[in-house]
Amino acid sequence: MLDNTPIEATDPELAAVLDDELARQRDTLTLIASENYASPAVMEAQGSVLTNKYAEGYPGKRYYAGCEQIDRIETLAIDRAKELWGAEHVNVQPHSGSQANMAAYLAVIDPGDTILSLDLTHGGHLSHGHHMNFAGQVYDVEHYEVDPDSGYIDYDALVEQAEAVDPDIVVSGFSAYPREVEWERVQEAADAADAIHLADMAHITGLVAAGVHESPVGVADIVTGSTHKSIRAGRGGIILCKEEYADAIDSAVIPGTQGGPLIHNIAGKAVGFKEALTDEFTAYAEQIVDNAAAMAETFTDHGIDLVSGGTDTHLVLADLRPSHPDTTGKDVEKALESVGIVMNANTVPGETRSAFNPSGIRVGTPGVTTRGFDTAASAELAGVICEVVDAPEDEATLAAASETVDEFCTEYPLYEDV
Repeated sequence: MLDNTPIEATDPELAAVLDDELARQRDTLTLIASENYASPAVMEAQGSVLTNKYAEGYPGKRYYAGCEQIDRIETLAIDRAKELWGAEHVNVQPHSGSQANMAAYLAVIDPGDTILSLDLTHGGHLSHGHHMNFAGQVYDVEHYEVDPDSGYIDYDALVEQAEAVDPDIVVSGFSAYPREVEWERVQEAADAADAIHLADMAHITGLVAAGVHESPVGVADIVTGSTHKSIRAGRGGIILCKEEYADAIDSAVIPGTQGGPLIHNIAGKAVGFKEALTDEFTAYAEQIVDNAAAMAETFTDHGIDLVSGGTDTHLVLADLRPSHPDTTGKDVEKALESVGIVMNANTVPGETRSAFNPSGIRVGTPGVTTRGFDTAASAELAGVICEVVDAPEDEATLAAASETVDEFCTEYPLYEDV
């Protein structure tokens, strides 16, 4: 028989860790651009009895019995995703954005084929072809970069590079590019090489859903994304594509790259997608962008250089070298974490240091916006960050910053009823 004893009694050691993590999230401010806070409803779905069920296959075509409710859940998630992004076909089974990319590659290119993607140090992602990632090991990879002077993607140069490289697939999207992607211009590059266009909108799924960032759906052949960043639908991935690629994508997900889908995660996606179909979510996404712009303006006013000079999206990428040449991103990351501000060190275009101790910091606003931050609060928080950047080892500065963080966490509470 099942033991119905709560976790506090069954495994007090792990229960204590969970309590500590809840306290950490309540008492700190996350500015990691790829993190957000899922709603209690999403978390309830992801922690439900659905974790017990295997459901290899797709709605109406399962390899196991007992999937009637599973089909209903996955169909809800698919239908809501189609409504959100206007896609012809949706696969909600990928466990992450990286696995979504893996399935997309498997669906349309062969080992040894050529990927053309944004370089990691210029804002790209590991799964776009870094040499230590599966994509870099299986495929031939060429990278494009941002313009060294402007920090923007030079789309004319990208078209010329695509013509010269002749890739089989061109990847757009980013993990640390602060400007709006011009999907149509990337499509021109793909067309110039007669290549597939894969748009990775992992960071901006929510911004695209709300209409505050142009959509790659209907432009790119295949669109991948994460469901736990700006969309707040719980941890996972998603693929949206034109109908002509539907069968290839579905086969690449299962049996190509995965076995049983995580139905509890798919249920969380369904809940989060429903939340994103509201006017309140649209206002939230707009606030994310406004808050990032307010932080960017504060950094600039303080004399901190920003890659591309600002932001159009949810993130700000600062290059510390011009204003603080002896301070690394890790110096700032550690100092900020000590006062309750959680963000990450990040490489910048033209990086001169190690990726483990880079020259930049990446700041994102989805999490603090979920807590209720407006532009004034975001600018004030950016000012605290600037002070710590100036003096990451000064005890008085750190003490004042910590006090401000405590005040913010009290004013903008998180998970009060959890």
